[in-house]
Amino acid sequence: MKSMSQPLPRLRADLDFMPSPVPDRPGLLIRDPYQYSDATLIIPPALVQCLTFFDGEQDELDLRAHLVRLTGDLQAGGVLDHLKDTLSNAGFLHDDVYLKLKTERHRQFAEAPAREPAHAGAAYPDQRDPLHTTLSRYLVGAGAPANNGLLGIAAPHVSPEGGWQSYGAAYGALGESYRDRVFVILGTSHYGAPDRFGLTRKPFVTPFGQARPELSLVDRLASKAADAVEMEDYCHATEHSIEFQVVFLQHIFGSDIRILPILCGSYARSIYDGGAPEDNENVRRFLGELGELAAETDRLFWVLGVDMAHMGRRYGDQFTALAGQGTMSEVEERDRDRIGRIAAGDPEGFWELVRRNRDDLKWCGSAPFYTFLRAVPQARGRLLRYEQWNIDEQSVVSFGALGFHAA
Repeated sequence: MKSMSQPLPRLRADLDFMPSPVPDRPGLLIRDPYQYSDATLIIPPALVQCLTFFDGEQDELDLRAHLVRLTGDLQAGGVLDHLKDTLSNAGFLHDDVYLKLKTERHRQFAEAPAREPAHAGAAYPDQRDPLHTTLSRYLVGAGAPANNGLLGIAAPHVSPEGGWQSYGAAYGALGESYRDRVFVILGTSHYGAPDRFGLTRKPFVTPFGQARPELSLVDRLASKAADAVEMEDYCHATEHSIEFQVVFLQHIFGSDIRILPILCGSYARSIYDGGAPEDNENVRRFLGELGELAAETDRLFWVLGVDMAHMGRRYGDQFTALAGQGTMSEVEERDRDRIGRIAAGDPEGFWELVRRNRDDLKWCGSAPFYTFLRAVPQARGRLLRYEQWNIDEQSVVSFGALGFHAA
């Protein structure tokens, strides 16, 4: 008879899982995108199936029996204990270790006077002069800026080194006349709650200095659409989709720019259940208030930090994706169909394409795009550049640059 042992704790579903990129260490790489833990684990291929036992229902006896079948070793308890302890110590299980790490990180962010750079020294240089040199190189040959007429731009949020030509096409369009605008930055919230918008009152720190949040606008949105807002959203602490845009804007206009940073959670319920995002009353209220802000002043400039399709094994597909080849040629055609709807200022048509096949293209920029189209209905776009990039040998991200003007 099976003993009444406690179920194994659940493995966190909000972790990043991907094939190991280390040739001599195959398996499944696991890391914490929320940065509650700085651990990175590579689970050997033989033990990957063991992770399914950490579901909050099966217990140690179930996992032990699996390991005995797997290894033929009746003394498999050592492997079991090591796996469980390793996952727990990394903060990857729903247990007291994870709860303590999460509570502490949220407290630290809430109490911090500023939003510190999360990706300096990794995605871009962490010193002012090398950063200036790097971004200047990205913008060489970007073309003459448009000194008026633009409402906004869409730029990637992929690694600047991988997407530098699209960053250059987007930010090369910004002329001196935009310096005094409030930059409304709509960034993808990769890990935020669906149908929610993350706001913060904290200045954004980069190697260039501090970008100031436009507090009156932050407070207005938080007040008028409170049920749609996650105030001092912890996702701001780790998210790159806004940070990269702030860095480019400061490079062009100086450190003391004014920003309204908004993380857009996915509209997953609409994608999977049908209907429009604004069928959710809270989303409708937020989009309406954002639209009123846009209609009341011409001092806003819109910046979208967005990528497009995510294809290949890293993203759960059963095929190897190569930029511009095979399946990715079809993906480009479908990307361009969506871009065409965006450029035409057609949110309904764009969203119909996103919902098709439940967004099998996995566009992580769909929520910021849709939010912008609803808030600024007069916007019409022009594609400045389109790219596909192999983020690893088996996976591709597509992205591009757009400029928006008034119809």
